[in-house]
Amino acid sequence: MLKSTLTSLSLGTLLAAGLMTAQENKTADPVTAGKEVFEQCSGCHNADSDEKKMGPGLKGLYAKAKMKNGKKPTDESVKGIITQGGGGMPAYEDMLSKDELGNLMAYLKTL
Repeated sequence: MLKSTLTSLSLGTLLAAGLMTAQENKTADPVTAGKEVFEQCSGCHNADSDEKKMGPGLKGLYAKAKMKNGKKPTDESVKGIITQGGGGMPAYEDMLSKDELGNLMAYLKTL
């Protein structure tokens, strides 16, 4: 009986910890969460320089007069490239949730 009670308490504690972690992830700082999303972009894009990898370096993205495609870097134009792809970049519309995209945009603005 004691073993069963301890097992139930342990499982309850683990579930509670998991729920708290999930809640923390939902309320995490968007920039921090966006940096985590950017990890999947970092294979092709530099965040700390404007030097080209496979794709352009993104340091100072929003400070640039125009992007490689000739468009001004606005939220709309940057989201368009991320979601629709182009110029060799795949579309991420079906791969990123709305929250992930929003967090990624918050992070890109800090570069």
